[in-house]
Amino acid sequence: MVRDFSDTIAAIATPMGTGGIGVIRISGEKTLSIINRIFKPGKRDFEPNRAYYGRIYDDNNLVDEVIMLYFKAPNSFTGEDVVEIQCHGGMNIVKKTLELCLKAGARPADNGEFSKRAFINGKIDLSRAEAILDLIHARTDCFSRASVLNLSGKLAQKIRELRMEVLNLLSLITAAVDFPEDVDEPEYSLINERSIFIISEIGRVLTGSISSNLMREGIKAAIVGRPNAGKSSLFNALLDADRAIVTEIPGTTRDLIQESVDIEGIPVTLIDTAGLRECDDYIENIGINLTKNTMENSDIILYVFDLLDAEKTEDFLINNKKVIKVGTKADLAKNISADDEVIVVSSVKKTGLEKLKNHIKNKVNFSNGSSEFCTNLRQQECLKDCRAHLEKVLEGCEQRMPPDLISIDLKSALVSLGEITGEVVSEEVLDNIFSNFCIGK
Repeated sequence: MVRDFSDTIAAIATPMGTGGIGVIRISGEKTLSIINRIFKPGKRDFEPNRAYYGRIYDDNNLVDEVIMLYFKAPNSFTGEDVVEIQCHGGMNIVKKTLELCLKAGARPADNGEFSKRAFINGKIDLSRAEAILDLIHARTDCFSRASVLNLSGKLAQKIRELRMEVLNLLSLITAAVDFPEDVDEPEYSLINERSIFIISEIGRVLTGSISSNLMREGIKAAIVGRPNAGKSSLFNALLDADRAIVTEIPGTTRDLIQESVDIEGIPVTLIDTAGLRECDDYIENIGINLTKNTMENSDIILYVFDLLDAEKTEDFLINNKKVIKVGTKADLAKNISADDEVIVVSSVKKTGLEKLKNHIKNKVNFSNGSSEFCTNLRQQECLKDCRAHLEKVLEGCEQRMPPDLISIDLKSALVSLGEITGEVVSEEVLDNIFSNFCIGK
């Protein structure tokens, strides 16, 4: 793949706003000439991998005192000359420093262009590039740990091993086809055995695909029930914060309140809703309609009812939803009679919450220890395509097809694996992946 990376790019690499420091990143051939125009003392031979204290100037006007870090090609993240300027974190200062870099000869970086250059220059493979994106957006410790393993090359190493298995098998067939007098055709039993092994290894990688998708995408959990059933109290207890107003007045919650929380490694968006009942209040009815819409669009419904209240209405529960029944106010109920499907909790005493969290995890079939590999949807599709081609290889062996025909599916399997790490990848796929990155990464 040929790219014209002769230009030099610059971007802000830290979130905009007020902070201790702001970082501007520059990468490309003109990096040192740009820094020498705006950074003083300049005009020196900067040693790589060192930090330099100096000042940023707009002509003769002092802009800020900064720390400058220099990384010389090819020993940098992008594989090019890279400079990072650490200035004070005021929004105006950061923007002004970037403007000076652009004025001195850089152009604004596209989304994910630093990481894209790192990929094109062979510093990272595509699976590690996607791991960077996952690590940035990880909402739970569990997903952060999984992402950093991919960043270290765990998934890439496994894919290389699988590609080598397919390549070795393909080489045996190709050699026999090209040199029939010197090389014997591999036995169908050997092709069959090695294909089954590779398929089983693909299955091992895909074992954690459900959990991987849950960690990445998260779920929505609607907390629903009658007024005063303890919905808002449960909402606050799960968040471990007083986020929703709790009173004894029915209909206190009239709008949706939502917050994200880490439940057993899953990023869960909890949604506190208006109590479901028949009423004449116009505004409250708007909230009730919102509750019903939220139930339709949620992955899980936590049906909350007061253990002290004999009147329970479950008619509104949606049959095809994953409903978890939660009995509240266990600290007040003396003789609790609840069936086995009910999770009994006390939002005041914080009892039963861990059991509820574990039940949520089981409902969505999440297991953070089920697989050592974390994959995304694109990688999963590539693995499934590879497996499908290998299954055709098995069919070919069973039907005693000529080895050169069997090799066609082996080549396709090899391509599918190459798409994961980027040995084989289209411009469209690259653009789609890196467009999801922030500007400065």
